[in-house]
Amino acid sequence: MALAPGQASTKSDGAGGAYVDAPQLQVFVIGLFFIFGGITSLNDVIIPKLKELFTLSYTQAMLVQFCFFTAYAVIGIPGARLVKRIGYMRGAVVGLLAMMAGCLLFIPASQSATYGVFLLALFVLASGVVVVQVVANPLISMLGSPKTASSRLTFAQAFNSLGTTIFPWFGSALILGSLATVKAADLSGPALDAYRTAESGAIVKGYIGLAIVLAIVAAVVWSMRNRLPREETAESGGFAGIDLLRRPRFGLGALCIFLYVGAEVSIGSLIVNYLRQSHVMGLEEAAAGKLISLYWGGAMVGRFIGSAVLRKVSPGKALAFNAIAAIVLLGISTHTNGVVSGYSLLAIGLFNSIMFPTIFSLACERLGSRAADGSGIINVAIFGGAVLPLLTGAVADVTTSLALALAIPALCYVVIAAYGWYARRPLAQDYADTHPGHAAA
Repeated sequence: MALAPGQASTKSDGAGGAYVDAPQLQVFVIGLFFIFGGITSLNDVIIPKLKELFTLSYTQAMLVQFCFFTAYAVIGIPGARLVKRIGYMRGAVVGLLAMMAGCLLFIPASQSATYGVFLLALFVLASGVVVVQVVANPLISMLGSPKTASSRLTFAQAFNSLGTTIFPWFGSALILGSLATVKAADLSGPALDAYRTAESGAIVKGYIGLAIVLAIVAAVVWSMRNRLPREETAESGGFAGIDLLRRPRFGLGALCIFLYVGAEVSIGSLIVNYLRQSHVMGLEEAAAGKLISLYWGGAMVGRFIGSAVLRKVSPGKALAFNAIAAIVLLGISTHTNGVVSGYSLLAIGLFNSIMFPTIFSLACERLGSRAADGSGIINVAIFGGAVLPLLTGAVADVTTSLALALAIPALCYVVIAAYGWYARRPLAQDYADTHPGHAAA
């Protein structure tokens, strides 16, 4: 088949696996990981801001994460169908434009000073993130030998963590640093509305800047829309990804993605309020917000290290080890005081590092032509980031203890450790080989 000018080629790894040879596209995909990771981590900064502005309980504040991650359940499968129909590169453009629209919706949200409009803006923004993630995860796996897919995806996720490290630092300075000396709880009527409008202006400025960046990136991606071989972007004969859940390796992996994202987001969402407690570190909001970068920065460091380690160590065993380490750190944090308690919680980010990419690659191992289907289902499983933080917030409200609320992510890590041990050996055959009737058209 003749290739278009600048189009990537398809190669074989010599063991029956095919991959796309396109180093320049790897750079593009890594850039996507950086962008959607950074934008997602800004929720951890917005939560304490909106909690104060609208005098919310922990459960109500966690609706930020609920609305954001509900988009994964709603958009995951349709997003996969869209990507299969129009191709990876065009799908990325659609996702980036949806993200831009979500950022711009913060303008009317601020002007109306209504919490519900902020939640709508976050849902639209997250819908775009979902489509971009449906593109990025399988694409980075295709852009190189299947033998090193876990390592490569972990390396790309390191740049996702670079975004989650950088964005909260500047977001805290811009958004939390602007909190006025007056509190929303002391105001009412027009004065309260005016205060909310003025204080949410910092949020709007940040997201308008992001909207401009996203528009530029979308234009660049559009210019690269024909770089993949045609067979990589062709529409398949329908979407039947739900049947993949009957495959134990995939079904349990999807469950672990649900639990992992829920645990990671629950911890990240509580960092500011947790570190502000007098028996922990007693920090001001802006100072605590900047320490979120250590949590996500640990994930970044761990992913760079993990990308090398996973070339030598069984991904399943590495996953089990990291999950157990996260459980130990949660135990230390909730049973100590001061900086030991605070930094033990932040250190969990280091061990979160390889979890998502490793679970994803273990679950989707050898899906072959059904990679987009698998990615769509996995993205639906990210809905755990909506459910478990809400549950964690409810436990915190009922018990009035953030330490007890952290038992929820601890239980999630127990299941993930068990899955890592279960999936420690590689699969022998492609799913399409053993289920020929389910192969993509």
